[in-house]
Amino acid sequence: MPEKYYLTKKGVNKVKKEYEDLKRIRMAKTKGESPQLLQSDDLNPEYIVFREDLSFLESRLVELEHILKNIELIKLPPKNKRNIVHLGATVTLEETDGEINEFTIVGTLEANPGEGKISSDSPIGKILLGHKLNDTVEVASPIKVIYKLKRIKYSLF
Repeated sequence: MPEKYYLTKKGVNKVKKEYEDLKRIRMAKTKGESPQLLQSDDLNPEYIVFREDLSFLESRLVELEHILKNIELIKLPPKNKRNIVHLGATVTLEETDGEINEFTIVGTLEANPGEGKISSDSPIGKILLGHKLNDTVEVASPIKVIYKLKRIKYSLF
């Protein structure tokens, strides 16, 4: 069974845009004149760079095609299940020392801890999925931290 890539609508659009942009770049590169293979008796460095660039483009396009074929859109859960943490939830957590943290749980391709977006495959993300408001969860990575789930909201939709 192929791997699923869980993305928000915004994430899907970003992948599609990158795919279309790279196709245009590939077309522009291959439409023009390519550098000659040989320069006197030596390999032409421009040709080597051209082939490496084209190879990188092709491999990234194949990767993006695979992602696009295996996307699972993150959807808003039914109203009666919004008190449970699912993909797309923004959760507010309180540590035992009173420190407050807020994370949005997304798929691995959209994870960006600097923006407060954590992967559903991360230690915290895995543990939070399925928990309800006021549940206490324990995360051990690399140190043990206990969180109380203070708030769950769905705002990506």
